[in-house]
Amino acid sequence: MTEYGLAIELKKRYDNAKRNEVVVAIHLFGIDYAEEIKNNHYRIKEIVKKAGISEAYATEVSKGIRLAAYVERKRREF
Repeated sequence: MTEYGLAIELKKRYDNAKRNEVVVAIHLFGIDYAEEIKNNHYRIKEIVKKAGISEAYATEVSKGIRLAAYVERKRREF
């Protein structure tokens, strides 16, 4: 997936998250796509910028990427 494709997915998750679960949805995005982002050397700030959401959420995506090594994702859609 390209940076643009990841941005579309991030925006979808952001838009579909419940008001009090936006940050959780962003963390889960980072967890779900951590390997793809790291393996392709994608820039998190670019993905967030292309998604059209606050650039402050780049920190939250980064947290999700770091968490990916320590968690096992249970499937639950946001």
